[in-house]
Amino acid sequence: MLPFCGTCEDIVDFEEKFINKRKIIKGREINYTAKEAHCTECGSLLFVPKVHDYNLKRINDAYREAEGLITVEEIEKAINMYNIGKRPLSLILGWGEGTVTRYLNGDMPTKQYSQTLKRILEDLNVMEELLEENKHKVTGSAYSNCKEAIQELKRKKSNGFVGDQKKIDNVIQYLLLKCEEITPLALQKLLYYSQAFSYAINKEFLFDDDCEAWVHGPVYRNIYEKYKNYGYNPIEEELDHYNFELLTNEERELLDSIVNNFGCYSGKILEEMTHIEAPWKEARKGFSDNEPSNQTISKDTIKKYFNDIKNKYQMVNVADIRDYSEDIFQKTHL
Repeated sequence: MLPFCGTCEDIVDFEEKFINKRKIIKGREINYTAKEAHCTECGSLLFVPKVHDYNLKRINDAYREAEGLITVEEIEKAINMYNIGKRPLSLILGWGEGTVTRYLNGDMPTKQYSQTLKRILEDLNVMEELLEENKHKVTGSAYSNCKEAIQELKRKKSNGFVGDQKKIDNVIQYLLLKCEEITPLALQKLLYYSQAFSYAINKEFLFDDDCEAWVHGPVYRNIYEKYKNYGYNPIEEELDHYNFELLTNEERELLDSIVNNFGCYSGKILEEMTHIEAPWKEARKGFSDNEPSNQTISKDTIKKYFNDIKNKYQMVNVADIRDYSEDIFQKTHL
């Protein structure tokens, strides 16, 4: 439904503009990117419910991020992972039966409760222990469904179908398929940018692997070992039999944007880009330019740097990665 403009005294169309805003929440200053709706006829500021809802969510997300609190999407992921309802999950965690429902509806969890939810997302054993400890509080079907989900997740992980290697292999296969030519050096940097912007935009890393701050930029050691025999030549692999069952549509859209905006550059150019970014530079502190290092590039550093990039460039979706890629290319080559 189109809004009413008091200045034009008519129902009008509107355009959305992004602005950087600040808000104090519980004594903490929060910076976030908001939207404003303006009348296309006179330019007046309008109230549009969907824009208002968008801004509330942005404030909510920015505060959660600043406080390190779990997101609604991550809570939903836990529920789906463990095939459990909101009420049973609350009881298994030792909380009031409506607690998880409140959090899904937008209430802010305490840091302690947030940490508990994050722990069950990261560690199947933690969830299994809590399930056994509190199984008397839930129905038999809720217990058995959750128990079976945990066992299935463990089985898949032990077989390599869930977790680091299989997921990163899916990402690599997708990148190889989408790029006309890709050298091992370029692949390493595309993996790095895929990981970084996945967290910045989707609030979740694509895979669990850590990269190291080598002389030539971020490197995933296992992937280096796998493709090192190609040297500076493009990787050639048969891709017909590959599938991408572990990649969601959202993740594929992200990878498409990475290919479009970074895959157009050579591995050497991508290396130079990573050399002026904080995550690689901070991990290389104390090392000379050509000194080998296996120092891990901290995921927390990646989070902070690329969250700042997202805010600086007002990124709303994966298409907005283009502005950053063009800007950093200019900084390194003009």
